[in-house]
Parts: sequence; structure tokens; C-alpha cells
Amino acid sequence: MSNNFFTRVAGTIPWTYIVRRTLYCIPVYLGILMLLMLILRVRDPVPAFMGKNASPEEIELKRQEVGLDRPFLIQYASFVGKLSIFNFGEESWQQKGRSVGEIVGGGIGPTLALTVPALTLTTLISVSISLIAAWFRGRMVDRSLVFLAVLGMSISFLVYIIVGQYWLGFAIRSGDFAPFAISGYETIQQAGLWPYLTSKWPYYCLLPVMISVIVSMGYDTRFYRAVMVEESQRDYITTARAKGADERRIMFVHLLKNAMIPVITRVSISIPFLITGSFLLEMYFRIPGVGRALITAVNQADFPVVQTIGAVFAAAYLVTNLLTDVLYAMVDPRVRLT
Repeated sequence: MSNNFFTRVAGTIPWTYIVRRTLYCIPVYLGILMLLMLILRVRDPVPAFMGKNASPEEIELKRQEVGLDRPFLIQYASFVGKLSIFNFGEESWQQKGRSVGEIVGGGIGPTLALTVPALTLTTLISVSISLIAAWFRGRMVDRSLVFLAVLGMSISFLVYIIVGQYWLGFAIRSGDFAPFAISGYETIQQAGLWPYLTSKWPYYCLLPVMISVIVSMGYDTRFYRAVMVEESQRDYITTARAKGADERRIMFVHLLKNAMIPVITRVSISIPFLITGSFLLEMYFRIPGVGRALITAVNQADFPVVQTIGAVFAAAYLVTNLLTDVLYAMVDPRVRLT
């Protein structure tokens, strides 16, 4: 029976469409890498790193050492070649003895610990609230939810961070009672898997995740409510009601299923903004994620780290778009023909 289940699931996956979209992503990624490298080389990064007191001879020696004296196309081919085999062994300019891969890899875990729960909770809560608002459309419940969503959108991200840190991280502390950390982080390797999941993650990450959810929820709730209201006026909903279908089944089965394309679109659009928001959270809560590593590298003119993180973010965004397209094709097979 399990074999039949997996066979049916595999049959719903549009393999040909996945291959076609993947092949399309390759030249796009190569173009992004070229644009990224050109932008980072508009101004020579070596003098910024060496400082004002460095002599022209020292600057030229450093350029030769890191390979920036070579023709651009050779640098481009070398960088693409290293990415293709996941070679991130180049040494950081600022953090001697640490490779770029070590810096970036060490930040991926903390960043995912913030972004994945935040995205999941934001989507589930926003879709649920939008369904309630659509159910009570035009009534007090709907108006109240819309008002709260607009209010949440009107407050700055920074205000949420400051208020959250003060009231939930500082003001409610009493003796040994400290539910949330104001700053800091402890990895799974340092704490162990079970202690991390049960105590360390809630202590260090739950507060920034809640802030991220609150910030995003207003925008997403308004969008999803508009989608649900529009879908509730479709002909298939009218037909289902005429046939005497239960209202809850109409709302949570028929309507929600047909609203999945806009939901998937919204989730994919939210991911870059969520990652950008995690930069702020990582800086203010001193969480050693990729965003904090990028900001630190920019401030210190650590060129290899900036270039690699830019390439990793570009790859992550393309993979996200690819997964979105695949989900489109699974939800609506007509997409495969485009």
C-alpha cells in the first residue's frame, strides 16, 4: 500500500517541467553572477580593505595575492568553477585562518532558525485569519481584523524590535525568570539537539520570530483576505451553495484549494523580504546568521565573503522560484503547458 502511495505521489510531480525550468535557471544564475561581480568591482575593493595608509606597492601586491589583477573573464570563470563544485575554501580577508565557507556555513543554521519558523507561522496564521475575515465579510469581526492588520502595517519594524526587547526581554525579568534573551545565540553543536529544541531555541529565537511574524502578518492578512473574498464570489462557490454543500466545506475545501496559487505566490514573494528582515533581527539580537555576517563583511570590506554571500542568496532565490513554479504545476496542471 505504501508503494502505491509513493507511486501516486511521484506521478503528480511534473518531472519534465522541473527539468525545463532548471535548465532555464542556469543561464539566469550565470548572468546574475556576472552582474554581481561587475557591481562589486566598480570600485577596487583592495584600497578600501588596506586603508588610507597603504602604499600603492602594498595595494598592488594584495591585488596580485587575491587574483584581482587577472582579467575579469578569468576571475568570473574561476569563481563559477569554484561554485559549481561547492569550493568555498577561499580565506576571508579580515578573519585570518577562517574560510569563506566556514563563515557562510556557520551563519546558515541561525538564519534558518529564524526564517523558517517565521515564514511557516506567518503563512498559517495569516491564511487562517483571512478565512475568518472572509467568512464574516462586512461584519464587525471582518472590520476589526482589517483594522488590526492595517495598524500592524503602520508600525515600523524597528519599533517592534525595540519594544519587544524592552518589555519581553528586559522588563519582565525577575531573578532567575528570563523567558527571552535580549542578545546572543547558542548553536545545536554547542547545546545538543534536544536541549536546543526544548530550551535554547525558545530562549534565543522565539522573540525575534514572534516579531517577524507580527511585522509580516498585517500585509499578508490583507492580501489573503482579498484573495479569499474574490474566490468566494466565483461561480463554483455559487454552484456548491446551490447544491446544498456545507458552508464550512465550501470555505475550507473548495475555496482554500482554489486560492492556493495566490498563496504560493505570496509566500515566494515574502521570502526575500523575510531574509532582509532577518538582517535587522540578527544585528539587534546579536544572532550570528548570514545577514549579520554580510553586514559585518561589508563594514570590514571583506570582499570574498560579500561576493560569496551574494552568490548564495541569488542561488537561494532562484531555487525558491523553481520550487514555486513546481508547486504551481502540481496545483494547476495547466501551468505545465506555458
